[in-house]
Amino acid sequence: MTALITHADCLTHVTPDGHPERAARLDHLLHALQPLDLDRISAPLCTPDDLLRCHPQDYIDRIRDKTPSRGIVPIDEDTWLSSGSWSSALRAVGGALKAVDMVLAGEARNAFCATRPPGHHAETAKSMGFCLFGTAAIAAKHALDCRGLSRVAVVDFDVHHGNGTQDLLWDESRAFFVSSHQSPLWPGTGEKDERGAHDQIMNVPLPPRTTGNTMRDVYEGEVLPRLRDFAPELLIISAGFDAHADDPLANLEWETDDFRWLTRELCEVAQDCCSGRVVSTLEGGYDLEALSAAGRVHVEELMEAAR
Repeated sequence: MTALITHADCLTHVTPDGHPERAARLDHLLHALQPLDLDRISAPLCTPDDLLRCHPQDYIDRIRDKTPSRGIVPIDEDTWLSSGSWSSALRAVGGALKAVDMVLAGEARNAFCATRPPGHHAETAKSMGFCLFGTAAIAAKHALDCRGLSRVAVVDFDVHHGNGTQDLLWDESRAFFVSSHQSPLWPGTGEKDERGAHDQIMNVPLPPRTTGNTMRDVYEGEVLPRLRDFAPELLIISAGFDAHADDPLANLEWETDDFRWLTRELCEVAQDCCSGRVVSTLEGGYDLEALSAAGRVHVEELMEAAR
């Protein structure tokens, strides 16, 4: 069965009116997933030691200490903290770790973490792009360091480059990271020559107006073969849905069915390499209807793969 891991605390991370990363994103997505037959699990709080797998103590302390008791405060030019942000961020990381543990223990075939804030832009000691802690990277390190795996892959199909995950896994030879993303686009990283300390990072920049058909060709011809060659024991997905044609923050032209196709292909690789073990965690997606539709087909494909 597919586990859906979430928590009401993730709705208490408040951003200013008009900010694209808002609680309504998660609310709409959870509403779209409500009819589905999922194993619904409460996301636990992660521990400080979990965060230390990727972030230094002084950075963790800085985020905690800047979290206000009331109101909202900026932590950088586009990332904000409210009174609920600390617990929300700990639930996001804790949910991903719970998903890894459940999937590796055979308690779920795969899992989707419907949590926020997102994580793939958070660098070692720098918040940015709405992100506080590197959820997917921490989950990968947890699988390697705590669960004894030798190879973990992280696939990031958010429209923005996963610069934080790349930074956190740059020196990690046991983790293969691939990011497909629009380029040029913020944050301005993710060129093909950014390959990691062990040639274990793959960036796939896509020009504006790239359609889903072109994306499929690129994944079939470049990404999926490289992923199979790595033969991960667990596949983690940074599932951003802002490559959708309706998203307001970027200019790729994927349709809802493209996310269904991509999820199916990734699950097939996982089936061949690691007994179907997949953990997916929510990243971007800022048009509420597009996010809900693409997120639902993503989870439906996870469910189909888990049968």
